[in-house]
Amino acid sequence: MESSSPISIQQTLHQDPNPESSPKPLPYKKSFVTSLMEAATLRTPSFREDSYFVSHLKSSERKALQELKDKLMASHGPDSMWAISLLSNDDKSDVILLKFLRARDFRVTDSLQMLLKCLQWRKDFGADTILDEDLGFKELEGVVAYMHGFDREGHPVCYNAYGVFKDKDMYDRIFGDDEKLQKFLRWRVQVLERGIKLLHFKPGGINSIIQVTDLKDMPKRELRVASNHILSLFQDNYPEMVARKIFINVPWYFSVLYSMFSPFLTQRTKSKFVISKEGNAAETLYKFIRPEDVPVQYGGLSRPSDLQNGPPKPASEFTVKGGEKVNIQIEGIEAGATITWDIVVGGWDLDYSAEFVPIVEGSYTIAVEKLRRIAATEEAIHNSFTAREAGKMVFSVDNTASRKRKVAAYRYVVRKSTAI
Repeated sequence: MESSSPISIQQTLHQDPNPESSPKPLPYKKSFVTSLMEAATLRTPSFREDSYFVSHLKSSERKALQELKDKLMASHGPDSMWAISLLSNDDKSDVILLKFLRARDFRVTDSLQMLLKCLQWRKDFGADTILDEDLGFKELEGVVAYMHGFDREGHPVCYNAYGVFKDKDMYDRIFGDDEKLQKFLRWRVQVLERGIKLLHFKPGGINSIIQVTDLKDMPKRELRVASNHILSLFQDNYPEMVARKIFINVPWYFSVLYSMFSPFLTQRTKSKFVISKEGNAAETLYKFIRPEDVPVQYGGLSRPSDLQNGPPKPASEFTVKGGEKVNIQIEGIEAGATITWDIVVGGWDLDYSAEFVPIVEGSYTIAVEKLRRIAATEEAIHNSFTAREAGKMVFSVDNTASRKRKVAAYRYVVRKSTAI
């Protein structure tokens, strides 16, 4: 039997005894990466996609939509994309056609040309049946590119991480020749098609995904050809399918990467960028994705196995300021009850402990998890404890040795004893 126990959070601030002695930061010149990061922070986490209600369009845009339909019928006839007839004259077809129109600023001729090329590419590439193929990239599943959970708005999230290719043997095995590269591109399209399968294609629904790209250890030179292929292929054939692009663990040389990618990106695509420097992944992702949906390797609570058990149990979020100690107390735990918990702090590098405090006077406090330093790279803690007597659990997160603010999250469940 599960129960909800009352909780309380105690926060203790550690103040500098001599604040005047603290060194003041020196003025500095903003770098290219810093400017991008500051621009990204100006955007609010609540993303609003363009409206797909025809009634919300400008008169010129409605006219362009109808003109595109007329030109498509005259030049190509009925066709479908993602099992949706493009000339069915319903909401779903309008959503797709509006994506192509917006990608070309409602220039009908250009939009039609892009759409026809995309239709031909999907036939030649076999995109409609690619989900049924076994491309043999089991070692890349859940590592290099994968769909995992949803953001706070309900968009499916696709994660990308190419750091594994810094290993030369791995790189040669996947990208060693053109045939291998083409097979990889096919697999990458397959991952994207899985995400698109989750979209609603209707006004007011979820019509795009979120992409999170981890740049840690990414071998920029070696992946230049593959990256250019992916960017070109996605921009040409999947217009307006990405609501936001979040780059995490951005290294100092991002300006080099950006200049490499920039020619392949539209201004509309660039406006969707969010940039997060190394060490800030959790803080950035929490703005857009709830902690229970963020993978554990990025400071969240979600493990791959969790997705097999239905929607994740919601987590409670809190922040740990620099020079602060936070105690989370879960009270009302009965004798024989078992408490199971998950707790994480983005970029740990602080002290953590867990103890059980009995309510009976004279009983001893039990150190469930002894005080220890948690490394920055450590994932979420998952543990459980069965109480022999009634009391409360206390989780301690001590950040008094740091001045850096950190985001954190926890969740728990208490199961009462079934013994009579």
